[in-house]
Amino acid sequence: MFTAEAAEKAEAREPSSRIKFSSPRQIPIVGVVTEDEEVQGAFKSMDLNRVIKLFEETGKDDLEERQLKSVKKLVQCYQNGFPLRDLAQIFKILNLCAEKIKTQPHFIEPAYNIIKLCGLPFLKKKASDEITYAEDTANSVGLLGDLMKIQNSELRIQICKCIIDFYHAEPPKKHIPGYQQASSSYKIKMAEVGGLAKTMIQSLKLLENQLVEKLWVLKALQHLSTSEVNCTLMVKAQAASGICAHLNDPDPSGQLLFRSSEILWNLLEKSSKEEVIQQLSNLKCLLALKEVFKNLFIRGVSHYDRQLRNDILVITTIISQNPGAPMIESGFTRDLILFATFNEVKSQNPLVKGLKLSNSYEDFELKKLLFNIIVILCKDLSTIQLLIDGKVILALFTYVKRPEKHKILEWSAAQYEELQLHAIATLSSVAPFLIDEYMFYNGNAQVLEFLAWCDNEDSFFSHGNSFHGAGGRGNKFAQMRYSLRLLRAMVYLENDTINKDLCEKGAIQQLIGIFKNTISKYNDKEEAILLEIQSDILLILSGLCEHHIPGKEIFGTGGVDIILHVMKTDPKKLQSGLGYNVLLYSTLDSIWCCILGCYPSEDYFLEKEGIFLLLDLLALNQKKFCNLILGIMVEFCDNPKTAAHVNAWRGKKDQTAASLLIKLWRKEEKELGVKRDKYGKIVDTKKPLFTSFQEEQKIIPLPANCPTIAVMDVAENIRAKIYAVLGKLDFENLPGLSAEDFVTLCIIHRYLDFKIGEIWNEIYEEIKLEKLRPVTTDKKILESITAASENIGKMVVSLQSEMIESQARQDVQNEQKVYTKIQATHKQRELANKSWGNFLARTSNAKTLKKAKRLQEKAIESSRYGERPPNAIFHRTDIKGLNATVPSGGVVTVESTPARLVGGPLADTDIALKKLPIRGGALQKVKAVKTVDEPKKSDPT
Repeated sequence: MFTAEAAEKAEAREPSSRIKFSSPRQIPIVGVVTEDEEVQGAFKSMDLNRVIKLFEETGKDDLEERQLKSVKKLVQCYQNGFPLRDLAQIFKILNLCAEKIKTQPHFIEPAYNIIKLCGLPFLKKKASDEITYAEDTANSVGLLGDLMKIQNSELRIQICKCIIDFYHAEPPKKHIPGYQQASSSYKIKMAEVGGLAKTMIQSLKLLENQLVEKLWVLKALQHLSTSEVNCTLMVKAQAASGICAHLNDPDPSGQLLFRSSEILWNLLEKSSKEEVIQQLSNLKCLLALKEVFKNLFIRGVSHYDRQLRNDILVITTIISQNPGAPMIESGFTRDLILFATFNEVKSQNPLVKGLKLSNSYEDFELKKLLFNIIVILCKDLSTIQLLIDGKVILALFTYVKRPEKHKILEWSAAQYEELQLHAIATLSSVAPFLIDEYMFYNGNAQVLEFLAWCDNEDSFFSHGNSFHGAGGRGNKFAQMRYSLRLLRAMVYLENDTINKDLCEKGAIQQLIGIFKNTISKYNDKEEAILLEIQSDILLILSGLCEHHIPGKEIFGTGGVDIILHVMKTDPKKLQSGLGYNVLLYSTLDSIWCCILGCYPSEDYFLEKEGIFLLLDLLALNQKKFCNLILGIMVEFCDNPKTAAHVNAWRGKKDQTAASLLIKLWRKEEKELGVKRDKYGKIVDTKKPLFTSFQEEQKIIPLPANCPTIAVMDVAENIRAKIYAVLGKLDFENLPGLSAEDFVTLCIIHRYLDFKIGEIWNEIYEEIKLEKLRPVTTDKKILESITAASENIGKMVVSLQSEMIESQARQDVQNEQKVYTKIQATHKQRELANKSWGNFLARTSNAKTLKKAKRLQEKAIESSRYGERPPNAIFHRTDIKGLNATVPSGGVVTVESTPARLVGGPLADTDIALKKLPIRGGALQKVKAVKTVDEPKKSDPT
């Protein structure tokens, strides 16, 4: 905003106080000067106290001349700058001079010269001087603002120049040994401490008719307003309203408007924004801003004028955020709407007749700023009629069109694209307030047609350079995103006319098709914008189908498929921060609004294992989704086919749905601070469901239409939903539960009874607090209800104790079985070791082997029949001559088989390789058949 061009103009118009002297060239005389002489030359010894006393004297004839002479000597002495140690006395002398100016004008020049020297850097002898003399310096610098009350133009201008020199310090003309220049920021800091900015603002009221002096003061304030401390002081002095009210004062140079706007900018940025807006929100300031903006809009031609015009509009935009600002009363709102729409809607207003915006950067920024201020203005319902009169909806809809080829545009392609996106974004904010206008111009049809263009494969290269075009470079995703936002804003109004019109125009099928196309167009670069598009589509579908059965039927299986696709997303992506969480929320909302209540869609969802996916999401144990998923589960359980799916589901470690729900209940109660013992049993039978919050909150009598804490507890946590789901699954036949689960299930089963008792207890306590005495019958009923609730609690505790004891006994039995199994294992191991020892003994000792052999034969003989049946054939089970105690295998000598056929008991028994021809009668042994890879054998005969 502070441009070089403007600065040059400002400097060119500053009244000069520099006087040039010309003299013939002189030959310098070079001499040797000692250090002491140099110091004395720089600062001649001068008694400042004597000068002060001289000014305080009265009644002498030559007193004025002596005083002027002493001040002149002081100026000569300190021509290289004032030391910090002498500053308080010097400014006291300056103040004394100022007091004499009214009656003795000759003191103007000495005061002028002292103030001029104040523009030089202050000098310090010690490093600690800046701290030591800080208070004196701050008071001295603050005195400069008070001197602005002197009615002398040159003196006032010099004070302003002196303040400006604080920010553009020049090094001293001559180095003075023993002294150092104070830090460059020291003067600026002292000006803040001394409150110089506040006194300079107050001086503006004295200069309303002195343009030159006012411009110098504004220039000084422009420098002072770069500090937050100074801005705060200026705001306290009502600087914003004082400066803004005079923006439109006559000024041929243009400096007044430029410097004033710069100061207002600094005040908004570096002080309390709310306070500045409050000061500017009055009719006088807004009228001044309106006239300035109108003049710059119509007559401004230079780059500087356009830039200043935009700055004024931004300041106006900030003010318009205050609902109390009289924007309509000042007529500024009507003019702004006219300027925002005259390019798109022809107007006969003389203000814009023959006016045309160029494609320059400043005019392009102006158009966007005008769109932006319309969004802010529409929040005030009083502005609605002005927006209708200005045909804002029609003007904005001129941008909701596919770009036409070979059409000459006043904007470049990149500029038009950005304005198009900005216009659609503006429509999203404005159209919900102008429903009749939106429908009159057939808004739904235009948006759906534009969406169809966004979804098709036409060649189109978007630039994607702007804030609104993020993620849309080389594609139409940005246009699609903002069009969907507009549709979402309109659908969320729940206006039957709009939603019915969208359904009739095929919006549901079109949106499902767009969603499927975005899945096929998926890529990592545009992942975030695609997720936002998908989320918006699902939200729009939810709005169209909710409470609208025909819409749910249209949603159908195609809609269920896209929901199932989202639900199969990798759970790890939910933590990516790209928008998968929002997409999942939208998906769950779509299940609630688009599927539930439509039986064909519900059945298809179940058929495609949708309940399994819901339970998989629930098993992720993410609190932000649990409440919504359980709500869906409650509604789905009304479908008789759901229970089988829920019971069939298995999670990690073969977890069942019932076990998962009970686990969620325990986690929820732990977070709520419900009292339970280490086994999960009820601790307080009078308050079995009480949370820590309910314990802390005292019962307060409330009106009948206000829900109590006990009632609110039902909606604020997931226990009621878990109870509803398990109730619909039948508490008696839940698979896969542990003893701990059954203990918790006892509480869940009685949740409704406990909650009813809790509410009656609250009623009873409220009656006591209100000091009401119920009639005897009512009192007995209340006491019986309370006692019944407590008895239910005791019964549940008793049942839980039985379960825990039963489980303990079962654990002991299981433990005993394990011990028995361990003992059997050890015994078997001992027998195996003993058997192995006997085996080793038989193989290492011949006597032991023979003994074992005899015992084996004896055992075999004792196992046989004592008498052999007649005509029985005896078969031996062992091989004679074999000295072994191990079984000899399944070898049986069959004596009825001819020996010539098998070759004897030790002959080769692999008859598979023998060729046994049938010649009639018994089989005969023949020569061996030659086989592949078998060595030749001689005939055994």
